[in-house]
Amino acid sequence: MIEFESVAHAEATLNRTLGAMELKWFEWTADVSDFHLYMMNFVFLLIIYTVAPLPSFFLDVYQISSFEKYRLQPGVHNTKSAAIKCYKDTMMLFFFVVAPLNVFSYPGFKMIGISSGIPLPSLQTAILQLVTYFIIEDYTNYWLHRWLHSEWGYNNIHRVHHEFAAPLSFASSYSHVAEMLLLGIPTFLGPAICPGHIITFYIWIALRQLEAIETHSGYDFPFSLTKLIPLYGGAEYHDYHHYIGGKSQSNFASVFTYCDWLYGTDKGYMYHKDLLRKMRKEKTS
Repeated sequence: MIEFESVAHAEATLNRTLGAMELKWFEWTADVSDFHLYMMNFVFLLIIYTVAPLPSFFLDVYQISSFEKYRLQPGVHNTKSAAIKCYKDTMMLFFFVVAPLNVFSYPGFKMIGISSGIPLPSLQTAILQLVTYFIIEDYTNYWLHRWLHSEWGYNNIHRVHHEFAAPLSFASSYSHVAEMLLLGIPTFLGPAICPGHIITFYIWIALRQLEAIETHSGYDFPFSLTKLIPLYGGAEYHDYHHYIGGKSQSNFASVFTYCDWLYGTDKGYMYHKDLLRKMRKEKTS
């Protein structure tokens, strides 16, 4: 909630004129409680999860032939009924696990000091915090995901997520309840260690969700802007992990590739890529 009584009060206290975005934020949130601002994060999650996977969903279940050349597992597609069931099951988890968790975690949100008022963070500060969140999430997720591929972790928890050997975007959050709770820790660890503004928090959750949706899309588009990000894994990198399935001991990282390289868990993937490269070369020669 905005702590200032008016724009004039805010400008007098800060000893400067509010920027255009700050004026809009003041207008939108002056009478909105911090609790409702925090819960908006859940609303954004539902919207992104429902809308962002739709393009790859249609390409996959309707097997659009003109896009088959971008399919990571050509000829292997998910059925419409399986995709819809995946969406429904995940939404059940969102409403009966994530939503209550959001409510009960609100005191923690207040305690760590995520701000919701004026001033807004500078672009440089927001970018630095987001990069920090991605690095913390990626490293922590790597080790948790690696543990989930232990015999006990996979058989009792992670096997649910691997029901889709050919991943689809709706399966990005499809998981066992325990996995959703466990892998939520890396997502919130960054903001807990380096708290920022709630707008930065919104952007972080949105980007993390969009990244997971893309890497589970089942398609590798050469024109994707994420290919410009250094060390970014992407759909091809994670698709291999699903293709191998439960016995996979490769490509555990959620976003970047450096952890798998550093700890030697990319060897199977690199061998696979090298083998495909040789087969393509022999085919064209």
